[in-house]
Amino acid sequence: MRLNEELLKSLPILLGATLLPTPACAALEQMFLYFPDRELVTTPATMRLEYEDVFFSAADGTQLHGWYLPGEPGEPMLVFCHGNAGNISHRIDNLRLLRQLGLAVFIISYRGYGRSEGTPSEDGTYSDMRGALSWLKDKGWRAERMIYFGRSVGAGVALQLALEQPPGALVLESPFTSVPAMGRLHYSLLWTLGGWALDARYDNLEKIGRLKSPLLVFHGDRDNIVPYLMGRELFDRAPQPKSFYSIAGAGHNDTYGIGGAAYWQRWREFIEENF
Repeated sequence: MRLNEELLKSLPILLGATLLPTPACAALEQMFLYFPDRELVTTPATMRLEYEDVFFSAADGTQLHGWYLPGEPGEPMLVFCHGNAGNISHRIDNLRLLRQLGLAVFIISYRGYGRSEGTPSEDGTYSDMRGALSWLKDKGWRAERMIYFGRSVGAGVALQLALEQPPGALVLESPFTSVPAMGRLHYSLLWTLGGWALDARYDNLEKIGRLKSPLLVFHGDRDNIVPYLMGRELFDRAPQPKSFYSIAGAGHNDTYGIGGAAYWQRWREFIEENF
C-alpha cells in the first residue's frame, strides 16, 4: 500500500511522538489542531462598533490581547471562545450580529493567535480564558451574568470554563466529543501511528455530565468537519436544562449565515429564558 503525501510528510513527527513525546506532540498539535494567524485584518471600528483594545495576563502570566465591546444596560456579557483558526479579527461579522442582541462581548485571541504571545495548547487555552474571566471580574462582571459561547475547539474551552466558574448560561456551537474521536475520524492511519500521544484531549463527552448551567447547542446538519451526531451525543449526555437547535443545510462555518433570522431568534429566546 502506498502512503499518501500527508502521511509521508508527517511520518517523522509521528515516529518521534512515540519516542520523544513532549516536543513531537507539540509539533503534531500545531500541524493538525491549531491554525493561528498573527495578522489582524480588521477591527470592530470597521463595523462602527464601540470597543476597547485589552491587554491582560493569562492565569499563567502569558500576555494576551482581546476586544471588549460594551453592551446595552442590564444585558449580560458574552464571553466568546473562538475556533482553532485565524484570530479575533476573523469574527468581526459574528461580533456585529451578537452586539445586535444587546449583549456586551469579550473576545480574546488565544496564546499564539493575533497579538497574543505564546504557543497554543489545551492547557494554554484554559489558562487564557481564566485570565479573561479575571479581567472581567475586575470590571465588576459576575459569572452568573455571563454567557460562555464556544465554537468548535472553543466549545471545549467554554465547557471547561463552565465547570470551573459556572456561568448564567452556556452556548456551544458545532461542538465535538473529543480530540481522539476527531483524530480517528479524519486521520485514522495517522492517529493509529502516533496521534494517540497528543497532549490535547478536550474530552468534552467525559466532562459535560458535570455541567451546572443551562445549555444551548447549535449544530449544522451538513457539518463535514465535526459530525452532527457528535453534537447530538454531547447534548444527550448533558444534564437538564438544555436545548438543541439543528440548523438545516448548515456546515461547520456558516451556521448563523444559513440559520438566518430563526437562528438569532433562538438566541433571543435563550437569553430571555435565563437572564
